[in-house]
Amino acid sequence: MGLLSDPNRRQALSRIITRLNAPLCVISYLIGVCWFLGLAFQPFTLRTYISENSMGSTMVDEKFINGDRALSYAREFAAHKKSAGGSPVAWLERTMRGIGLEVYTQSFVRNLPFPDEATERFMVKGTNVYGILRAPRAASTESLVLSVPCSEGQNNNQAVGLLLSLASYFRGQIYWAKDIIFLVNEHDLIGMEAWLEGYHDVNVTEIKSSVMMGRAGAIQAALSLEISSDVITSFDVVVEGLNGQLPNLDMVNLFLAFCQKNQLLCTIQGKLQRNDFDTFPGYIHNLQTMMLMVLKQGSARPQGDHGLFLRYHIEAITLRGINSFRQYKYDMVTIGQTIEGMFRKLNNLSERLHQSYFFYLLPSLSRFVSIGIYMPAIGFIILILILRSLDLWIKLSRTEVVTEDGAGDVEQDPRPSILSLATPIVICHATGLSLYYIPVISQEMATDHFPVSESEAVVLIAIAIYVAGLALPHNTHRALTGAGSDQGWMTLKLISLLYLAVQLGCIAVINFSLGFILAVTIVPVAAVVQPGSAKLLYALLLALVTPATTLLGSIFLYRELIEYPVTFLECWQIFLQAIAGGMLDHYLYGSLLFPFIALFVYPCWLQLWNVVFWK
Repeated sequence: MGLLSDPNRRQALSRIITRLNAPLCVISYLIGVCWFLGLAFQPFTLRTYISENSMGSTMVDEKFINGDRALSYAREFAAHKKSAGGSPVAWLERTMRGIGLEVYTQSFVRNLPFPDEATERFMVKGTNVYGILRAPRAASTESLVLSVPCSEGQNNNQAVGLLLSLASYFRGQIYWAKDIIFLVNEHDLIGMEAWLEGYHDVNVTEIKSSVMMGRAGAIQAALSLEISSDVITSFDVVVEGLNGQLPNLDMVNLFLAFCQKNQLLCTIQGKLQRNDFDTFPGYIHNLQTMMLMVLKQGSARPQGDHGLFLRYHIEAITLRGINSFRQYKYDMVTIGQTIEGMFRKLNNLSERLHQSYFFYLLPSLSRFVSIGIYMPAIGFIILILILRSLDLWIKLSRTEVVTEDGAGDVEQDPRPSILSLATPIVICHATGLSLYYIPVISQEMATDHFPVSESEAVVLIAIAIYVAGLALPHNTHRALTGAGSDQGWMTLKLISLLYLAVQLGCIAVINFSLGFILAVTIVPVAAVVQPGSAKLLYALLLALVTPATTLLGSIFLYRELIEYPVTFLECWQIFLQAIAGGMLDHYLYGSLLFPFIALFVYPCWLQLWNVVFWK
C-alpha cells in the first residue's frame, strides 16, 4: 500500500512497467507455454489412486461366465435389427422380460433446427428400451446405469448382447444394494438426451418424449459400452463430456484397477501406456496423449453417451472396445468380469463420488495433472493482457508531454467521446448476434435462391457473416468526435484486452482446454496490434489467430496426432462439418462453444481488428 500511495514510488513503478512491458510479456508467454509443455513430464504429474474408501480394493470374486450367451444375444439382436430396419423394440422388451426385469419404453421425437449433413433428416424419431433390476437388499433410492447406444449398421451388436447377458447374471445375485438400469438408447446422443430429460422430468433441449412410466432411484454412476466385435484387443476409456466436463477421477481409476487385475489391455486417446516416463520418447508420447485430450475437451462436444450424464452430476465414462489385431485378444468372459467387478464396487458406495478430482488432464492412465498444477500455464498467458492494460492505462493517465528542452506542455490531443467508443463496440457485438441467430433463421431463404442444402446454407451464411464483419466496424469511428486521436484507439484496446482477459479467465475455470487454445493463439497478437504503418502486418497476424483459423489449425493438429494426416482440401471439408456440428451440438445438447465464440470471442476479436484500422 505504501508503494502505491507514495507519488514518487508510484511514478517509478509506472516507468518500470512501461519500459519493461515488452520483455515481461515475452517472458510471461514463454513461461506459460513451457509450463504447459512440462505438464507431460513426470515431476509435474501424480500417480493415480482411488480416493473413495468403499472402492479402494478390487478384491471381489467375479463369477461371470456367460460369454457364449452374450454372443448368442448379439447375433439375435443383429438379425432382428436388420429385419426391423432400426432398434428391435419388441424383441428387446420380450428378452428383458424373460430375464426378469421391469421393462419400459420411451418414444421420442426431435425436430432438428437444420438437417445434419450425414443423413439430411429434419426429424429424428426413436424408442429407448430400458429394464430395471430392483435391489433386493435396499429400497429403490439409488441406482446405477449400464447403457448401450443402438447404432446403425453392425455397430454395438456385441455390446447389446453383453448387456443382456450381464442383466441375466445380475438377476441371480442377491447382494445388490442399488437398482440397476439396463438401457438401450436409439440414435446415440439424441436418444440418451431424451432418456435423461425424461428420467429427471426436465425439458432442456425441446425434445418431445413420452412420459416415463418406470423409474429407479437417484442415479449414482453410469457406464456406457461400445463393442462391435466378438474379440477385443483393448479398451479405450473416454472421459470428455459436454462443455468439457470430466467425470470424477475415481471412475477412471476403478476401471484401470480392474483392467490390471484381469490383465485387460486399456488405452486412453487410443494410445497405449508407456512406462519409460523419464525418457524423451516417453515424454513425447505422454505429451501427444495430453494434447489429444486438450483438443477433444476444447471441442466441448461429448465424446460418448456418458458425456450427457455429467450435466446431471452423474459420474460416467464410456468404454470403447477396440479390435486392432494385436497379439492380445480377450473374449466376452474377461470383459464381462471386468464390468461385473466395477458394478460390484459401485454398489458399495455410501455416497456420491466426490473425494477425487473433477478437473484434471491425463497424459496417461496411471498419471494425472491436477488443476492446481495446470492453471498457472494459462495464468501466465493472461498476465500478458494485464501487463499491456497497465501500460495503456499509464500512458492514458499522463497529461503532460516532455519536450526536447525538458519543459512541460499540456497535451492537446482530444479525448474520445463515449459515443466514439460505444459505437464500434455495439456494432461488433451486433455482428456476433447476427452470427448466432441469422444462419438458422435464413436457411429457407438461402435454399430457395441457391442450389444448396439446408446444412450447407447454414454453414455458408455463417461464413459470410463472419467475413462481412471484418469490413463493418472499423469504418464507424471516422466521423465521430475525438475518435481520430491516439487516446481513442488506446482506450478501445484497453477495454478489449480487459474484456478478453475476463473471457479467458472465466472459460478456463469451466473448460481449461478451450481457454488455453484460445489464449495461446489470440493473446500474443492482441498484445501487439495497434494502428500505424504496419497495420497490414497486424491485420495478417489477427487473421491467423481468428477463432475460425484456430479451429482449422486444431483439426489439422488433431489428425496429425492420431497419425491420420489429411490434405488441406480434406481438412477444409472437416472444418465445414465441424462448424455445422458445433451449431447442432448447441441446439441439440446445449453445447456452449458456438454461443461463446459468436457472442463473446468473435466480437472481442473484431474490436482488436477495429484498433488496427483506427484513423
